[in-house]
Amino acid sequence: MEATRKVAEARGAEMAEVALAWLLSKPVVTAPIVGATKLGHLATALRALDVTLTDDEVRALEAPYRPHGVRGWT
Repeated sequence: MEATRKVAEARGAEMAEVALAWLLSKPVVTAPIVGATKLGHLATALRALDVTLTDDEVRALEAPYRPHGVRGWT
């Protein structure tokens, strides 16, 4: 979450915009599901369409992730 906050602050964007922009940057994601319960949520999601993350930003966002095995799968 801290990496998302840093990227968002540097861009003057909301964390949700950055998170959705990251999701949209992944070629395997064709239709992210946005659970907008307020008009502001929809506006944030729409602004994310105009955010193109740099390679450095994507690396910074992904750096904290630590892969783990799938549980319950043998």
